[in-house]
Amino acid sequence: MMCCPDKIEWSPFSTLPMLAGVYTLEELQAAIAQHPERWRPLVFTNGCFDLIHAGHVRYLATAKTLGRSLVVGINSDQSVHRLKPQRTGQPARPIIPDRQRAEVVAALKSVDAVMIFSELNACRAIAALSPEIYAKGGDYNLDTLPEVPTVEAYGGAIHLIPIEVFCSTSTIIQAISAQLSERESMVESDALQE
Repeated sequence: MMCCPDKIEWSPFSTLPMLAGVYTLEELQAAIAQHPERWRPLVFTNGCFDLIHAGHVRYLATAKTLGRSLVVGINSDQSVHRLKPQRTGQPARPIIPDRQRAEVVAALKSVDAVMIFSELNACRAIAALSPEIYAKGGDYNLDTLPEVPTVEAYGGAIHLIPIEVFCSTSTIIQAISAQLSERESMVESDALQE
């Protein structure tokens, strides 16, 4: 169960008003076409961005330096469920709903726009936006990134950003789960001793 659920069911394709900096793909395409001088050269990156940590913040700040604007694609709740199946003893992912994840990422100083996509990879968004630079963290490999052929097809550049802070949402969740298990064991032990 996700924490902090939105009271209103939402999808990136709904007609609900959007938050500042959060666009649909079509809105983003129109904004870039109308004012390319504000957007190009465009840097695009994507990910789940479930529990924002310093690693995310530094990675996005570095990605922004590669171009004039930074657009972040956020995996929808459904795509995160498929990409990160629930592990035994851990909560289902994502922890935070997609609209809230998009709002938090859009609020970061380095980010110019956020869009939510429902596919398992960002190929459709990349093909539609044709960013000059596609950025990913240095923990990725060009041989396994599904977006590489799409970027190469239109002549875009791919930049793997070295990791500055070794942290991940998965390790944060594992640490929290381990602490909770330890506390539960202590409570059970205390109850048996009484």
